[in-house]
Amino acid sequence: MAYYDHEHRHSGIGYHSPASVHFGTAGQVREQRARALDQAYAAHPERFSRRPEPPRLPETVWINDPARRSDPTPQIV
Repeated sequence: MAYYDHEHRHSGIGYHSPASVHFGTAGQVREQRARALDQAYAAHPERFSRRPEPPRLPETVWINDPARRSDPTPQIV
């Protein structure tokens, strides 16, 4: 679980870890990625067909979206 929550980057959430999105650090990570991409573009613009940008941050994140569940009753653990 630790790997999945803290290390694995998910395409559906902008290649962030679930923990990064949950704890609110995804914005800082995105800013760091943007700076790295800007540096790469400045150093070698010929490698890019357009200026690179990091993926957008998700507005909402769900494992199982409650609005789409066929059974809206909460699960008891």
